[in-house]
Amino acid sequence: MNRSMDEEIKRLFVLFFDGMPHLVELFDTSRDDADFRVTCIVETDSAGKYVLKLADNDFTFPEKITVWQRTVEEYRSLGYYCPKILTDRSGHFPVVEFQGRKCVAYAEEFAPFRSAENRFAEDKEQNTALYDCYKQDIWRMTARIAAKHLDYTDYPSAYCLFETFCPSDKTDEVLENALNWKAYADTLPGDFREQTERIWRLWTDNRKQLETVYKKLPTSVFQADLNPSNILLDEENRFAGVYDFNLCGKDVFLNYLIREEYSLSRICEALRIASEYYLFSELEKNTALPLYRCLTPLWYSRVEDLKKTGNDGKAIKAFLDETEQMLTAPIDFRKYME
Repeated sequence: MNRSMDEEIKRLFVLFFDGMPHLVELFDTSRDDADFRVTCIVETDSAGKYVLKLADNDFTFPEKITVWQRTVEEYRSLGYYCPKILTDRSGHFPVVEFQGRKCVAYAEEFAPFRSAENRFAEDKEQNTALYDCYKQDIWRMTARIAAKHLDYTDYPSAYCLFETFCPSDKTDEVLENALNWKAYADTLPGDFREQTERIWRLWTDNRKQLETVYKKLPTSVFQADLNPSNILLDEENRFAGVYDFNLCGKDVFLNYLIREEYSLSRICEALRIASEYYLFSELEKNTALPLYRCLTPLWYSRVEDLKKTGNDGKAIKAFLDETEQMLTAPIDFRKYME
């Protein structure tokens, strides 16, 4: 950390807090030049640690951060720990100069818990057991948030379907993945052309059918980034809560739940556990199958798996058969949603 940057962080910190800060760590989590993000962990002699975040991208702005702040409080009201999002001294999320960029700045409490990713790195033999344990807690948490039917924003979550998350997105992520699948499938030997075109037709027909009812499905406002780096566990590896709400927004609960899991068995289990805390509507029960067929068969991991078959004709055929089966097999999701 050079001296000028250290002074820049201190200048921004005093917009939010008292005391002279001591810089602990700085993390650059930028994705590219259009998505600049920096997280600073700082502390004072009197007030302890805080997190200062700065962002310059097209999905972080004061009005959006206010939605994150409200959603944090909704999760906290259910007993889940989420670091509070804090305004500056004047009650705003200011736009500031940082590293030659105009960034939105906001602060958070420093979480007293460690992330699941952090714990996994230290105890790899228990990864599967920990994952199974906290995933069930996540399904319960998500169902309880869904049952609130929160409706204080129209900003979509990053999981959104049939709309884009931010202005720089050309399509929703599901369609983007499917188009990538189609582009690669078109490079396969001609012997597979008839089947890949049939799969694509099945997928697009199903998507059109789903779109006619999708906006009628129940929604709520969700955290929308439930990866291990954002899941908080206590010292005994019990689920404690979540953080990092920068992809938060309004979404269809059924989409949100199915998007979290890609194996059929885990989707069924997620629906079963969710039904203990959330009353699925008849429309949701009727829509689970077309939604599954839209989200899962051509997902990004399926694109990568198709690429891994390489030039092995038998492996390609088996994979395409499996994909077509996912798009046509009758699955009774209803029995897990009662």
